[in-house]
Amino acid sequence: MKRVLITGAAGFLGSHLCDRFIKEGYKVVGMDNLITGDLKNIEHLFKLENFEFYHHDVSKFVFVPGDLDYILHFASPASPIDYLKIPIQTLKVGSLGTHNLLGLAKAKKACMLIASTSEVYGDPNVHPQPETYWGNVNPVGPRGVYDEAKRFQEAITMAYHTFHGVDTKIVRIFNTYGPRMRLNDGRVLPAFIGQALRGEDLTIFGDGSQTRSFCYVDDLVEGIYRLLLSDYHQPVNIGNPSEITISQFAEEIIKLTGTNQKVIYKDLPVDDPKQRQPDITRAREILNWEPKVSREEGLKITYDYFRSLSQEELYKSKHRFE
Repeated sequence: MKRVLITGAAGFLGSHLCDRFIKEGYKVVGMDNLITGDLKNIEHLFKLENFEFYHHDVSKFVFVPGDLDYILHFASPASPIDYLKIPIQTLKVGSLGTHNLLGLAKAKKACMLIASTSEVYGDPNVHPQPETYWGNVNPVGPRGVYDEAKRFQEAITMAYHTFHGVDTKIVRIFNTYGPRMRLNDGRVLPAFIGQALRGEDLTIFGDGSQTRSFCYVDDLVEGIYRLLLSDYHQPVNIGNPSEITISQFAEEIIKLTGTNQKVIYKDLPVDDPKQRQPDITRAREILNWEPKVSREEGLKITYDYFRSLSQEELYKSKHRFE
């Protein structure tokens, strides 16, 4: 039975990856400092013999006894609200944390996959964004703490691959959604649904013409799993190329929730990308992967999840960062 370490295990994506690897018959070691993660996301796994959990910050020295076959590094704040609140921790988990885990992968002779992001493309001048595009990122802007942490993460990962021969993979993740997202994480999908459920107007930042491409979490996990087991070492975009404007998306949420909320507009945050759409040619050709879940289907599942939350959780989602 192969053994995998998943950092950020109590987060949105990390918890779904834990589920997938348990389902595939792996021994799973979860690790999280719980700064943005929630043990509720993985509490169903604690009763299993082939799951163990370490409450630990990977920015500090990482030790895991026993053999490891794979390491998936998903520890990081991933929403603007989070990384603007904790910028230093965001930089450290992308730099020091990645360095620590690459050292562990080297020592254990494990394959390591890092979770990079479409944010390495910044506010892109190329559309859609292929892996060969180097990006348009402001390193000293408010979003730079996340964007540059991920760009450094890619650079040191490739250095360990070329210099030390560590088996590494790099996935560039585009907007992903699904159950276990935090309503208060600041991203547009949970923000819109949370506002609809609380009977509030939907807030659009900017004029609503900016675009996003939303990928359902099960599709993303499938792409990550295929990349991990491949022999490909360059970055691979995993996302859904179905592009939509934020204004159109707000109308979809209003229709889905059956609410009568108005849409209000506020100023666009600094360096917020105007366009976001993955070129997934590489994923199609190398991994034989493309998304299967339609936005209509995925949104229905996600809305049902958020609707199942208590009124207390809905209230906390509004006030936590105020």
